[in-house]
Amino acid sequence: MTQETTLAPWLAQQSRQLLAQRGHAWLLQGPSGLGQYSLGLALVRAWLCEQPTAQGACGSCPSCHAIDVRTHADLCVLMPETVMLELGWPLDEKSQSDIDEKKRKPSKEIRIEAMRNAIEFAQRTSARGRGKAVLVYPAERMNHVTANALLKTLEEPPGDVRFVLASEAAHQLLPTIRSRCLTHTMAWPSESEALTWLQGQGLAAADARTLLRAAGGRPDDALAFAATGREPKSWRSLPRAMQRGELATVADWSPVQLIDALHKLCHDLLALGSGATPRYFDAGDLPPPPALPVLSAWQRELGQESRSAEHPFNTGLMIEALVSRAQTALN
Repeated sequence: MTQETTLAPWLAQQSRQLLAQRGHAWLLQGPSGLGQYSLGLALVRAWLCEQPTAQGACGSCPSCHAIDVRTHADLCVLMPETVMLELGWPLDEKSQSDIDEKKRKPSKEIRIEAMRNAIEFAQRTSARGRGKAVLVYPAERMNHVTANALLKTLEEPPGDVRFVLASEAAHQLLPTIRSRCLTHTMAWPSESEALTWLQGQGLAAADARTLLRAAGGRPDDALAFAATGREPKSWRSLPRAMQRGELATVADWSPVQLIDALHKLCHDLLALGSGATPRYFDAGDLPPPPALPVLSAWQRELGQESRSAEHPFNTGLMIEALVSRAQTALN
């Protein structure tokens, strides 16, 4: 079996529960890092599998193989082009050509052209005779026009097509779309389950613990942190490094990554100052919390900075400014 068919235990349990139920459209909702994409893909695999069991897809039939190599004629994936490229799904020929020729950058939204192709796909006859499936992820990346186009198909679906909408911000979806789907809220794994799984992905036990904490208990986000190449020890040393204004600790971080980390640091200092337990850092790694008004002002400033973090005028200057502001807040 491929890594995609080997679900984490908490996802496998949810997959069995959902496969035992009927419905033409599922909405998988919850915060990032809980495995919405993996669970959504597991569902469409099982629906299209030629030898499915109560556990899900067999992982070895021609249908499963076609999904492995991203060529299944009865599966349509609707994703932003950036996400498709990240997850190894091919773009249509024209889109790939436009991007290769630098006519435009990969889209961060689900494009209306892709939605039109999906609607046309839904009207076709199944190529393999097992019905068809549409996987939408992250579903909140549909704009208003794209979402309304999908809504019409959800309201009057062809008889042999099923949908999975996987979302990390379901509140952003149209209420009418949510009402047309069966809703499943993603389950959180226990700490021991998540740590065991992360170690199975190759992380050392201590690093797994650090990154799971950094991700707020979300295992996919912890693994994504590891994939960036940032050292887990840089997370543990971050609070004191910011107090000292050390740029070297975050020299290879992006503004988005640093702002996210500083938001979490601010959260934990607010918690510590009110007598609560920190969530993202060990208490021993935190400096003494500044006064509440100072932390509140810093938190507001980070919120403002996050709006321009993906398109900074100068990345180096933005990192330097963020570190300088953190040092001021922490002293």
